[in-house]
Amino acid sequence: MKILAVGTLLSLQCQISLAWLASTPGRRLQRTSVYNIPPPSEESVAEFTEYSSKLSPPSSFFELQQDSIRATRLALKDGHKLLEIEFPPLPASVLEMDDVSAYDVAEANVNLALEFSKGLLTATKDSETQLRKIAIMLPDEAELDIIKEKIGTTDPYPGVTISSLRKSDPDDTRIFKPEQLLLSLFGNSPGTVTGVDEADMYICLIASAQELPDIEELHGLDPQKPVVCYNMKLDILRGDLGAPAFPGKDLHDRFLSRIKPVYYLRTRQYSRSTPNPPFMVNYQGCLFRTYPGEYQTLLDTGTGRYRRIVGNKIRPSLGTFKEQLTDELKKQGVVQDEGSALEWLRTGYKTTTWWEEDREQASDAWVT
Repeated sequence: MKILAVGTLLSLQCQISLAWLASTPGRRLQRTSVYNIPPPSEESVAEFTEYSSKLSPPSSFFELQQDSIRATRLALKDGHKLLEIEFPPLPASVLEMDDVSAYDVAEANVNLALEFSKGLLTATKDSETQLRKIAIMLPDEAELDIIKEKIGTTDPYPGVTISSLRKSDPDDTRIFKPEQLLLSLFGNSPGTVTGVDEADMYICLIASAQELPDIEELHGLDPQKPVVCYNMKLDILRGDLGAPAFPGKDLHDRFLSRIKPVYYLRTRQYSRSTPNPPFMVNYQGCLFRTYPGEYQTLLDTGTGRYRRIVGNKIRPSLGTFKEQLTDELKKQGVVQDEGSALEWLRTGYKTTTWWEEDREQASDAWVT
């Protein structure tokens, strides 16, 4: 994958509004807040968990960064080493443009990871979990070279460095390397997985499903160093496991299931036919979690706000999430209850993917 430069429209230096949470252009999500009343102390675990469980999604890029940094800091304080941060890296209006490619999204994620790293270094200063250096890990040296050419250095800020998961042997001067040909056939990059000795934390991004074992190997080099999977869309990558030329499903059981989502914001859009006008109902919701709070199922009210439907201590499957939204629409009379038989025909007998099911060898960290 190559990361190309994009225009000023995609610049993340400004404080862009999170328009990906709105279904129509120009809408603004408003965060409910009570002025002059500070949030509970983080030392009051029960009170702060309840506060986090009812926190609204962010209304600005600044709020998103602050919330994700705090969630990560608290997870580190609780001893978690494998973390996931997931949210749309660009506004929906930009992502829907025809000329926006995966390379543009990748560049946006790099910029976001840089800002996140700077904020996390400041947030953990003088604490028990103080981080002095964070390494942003790209899949291979080719992508690292592109970033270096773009920003001019691999050390853009004090305490932040950019490196690659796989590094070639500088002493290997062979022109033809047959092992690289074999690796390329299976989507792997050349070189060996190598860590950054002076780094206290790794932030991995832009990795494909075929490169997930490299992240597992990186974690195995020093299990005490936290690893953050940043906007990697692990839900989608899990779906590729077990396919030809991809890692097996056991990768989820032994590694991916141990990755705890500390900041998770995922929107979903659905349509449902009705026997009465308007005959088609379009609705959307948001699954939102900021550690240590619950997973919130939020329904778009159509007025620029999201309304909390239910909180879940266990992360709901996508089928359950959709069912929760649909049940709320039934209560409001937006859609009709068609009976169990027709509902079964709509959903089918199976509403979960294989990795959402209870698996004997898998950890429950990814759902708690």
